[in-house]
Amino acid sequence: MDNALTRRLVLLAALATPASALAHDVWIQTNTNVVRAGDVIHLDLMLGNHGNEHRDFKLAGKLTPEGADLEVTGPDGTRYDLKDRLVDTGYTPQEGYWTTRFDPAKPGLYTVAHRSDRVMSYAPERSIKSAKTFFVVSESLDKPTADNPGFDRPLGHDLELVPVANPVTPMGPGTPIRVRLLYKGKPVAGERVSFIPRGATLKPGLDDRYERLTDANGEASFEPTEANGYLVAAHKTEPEEGGELDGKAYRFTKYGATMTVFVPRVCPCCGG
Repeated sequence: MDNALTRRLVLLAALATPASALAHDVWIQTNTNVVRAGDVIHLDLMLGNHGNEHRDFKLAGKLTPEGADLEVTGPDGTRYDLKDRLVDTGYTPQEGYWTTRFDPAKPGLYTVAHRSDRVMSYAPERSIKSAKTFFVVSESLDKPTADNPGFDRPLGHDLELVPVANPVTPMGPGTPIRVRLLYKGKPVAGERVSFIPRGATLKPGLDDRYERLTDANGEASFEPTEANGYLVAAHKTEPEEGGELDGKAYRFTKYGATMTVFVPRVCPCCGG
């Protein structure tokens, strides 16, 4: 089979099967979820290959920064654009990840958010992704306050995971991670939400150990049993949603949303 015919068959397969095309998800992680006021926190922007329907927590390549952003929202609503501060940790375009530092001053809960919107090169697919994580700034690390509002504020992403309960304080094994899945601002029922522990690989199909379907209110809940980092992920495909973006045509649209939660062995605010 010559190279031209091979390329044609690969392209036809991509056009015919949008639901099975490879997809990548982005997540944000921090070096800690509670930091002393005036100290520094490090934020990492990671990319994973989830053509296997997001069965793991593994890196695969590096995010292309074009068409993407990274922003921190403080407890008073002040927004900080960090995209221009990102540092490349890799030697080649596909190695490593992006990272930056942030110096929070005011106590309270901070939201770190990413959004990207682009037409992919490997298929006529528009990929709209969002990611978020949270951290708390405290005057003291001995016993930070448990009352840190703002975690349940939607950011207006097309597909968005919004915590129903604070994902930082209080938090520990036995404290449920509760989220609401919003699609274009409205709760969506019957969608799969994955709660992936770092180091675990989920089973094919619906893995009832780590996955839940959203209820009528768009909510899903998972109770972690061990201290670990957890990647919460949801996806939605619109096979008929086509058009053009930045001069590039697409025939279908895939949405993805992630949220990372660090579950400590000991709750930072209650010591339990």
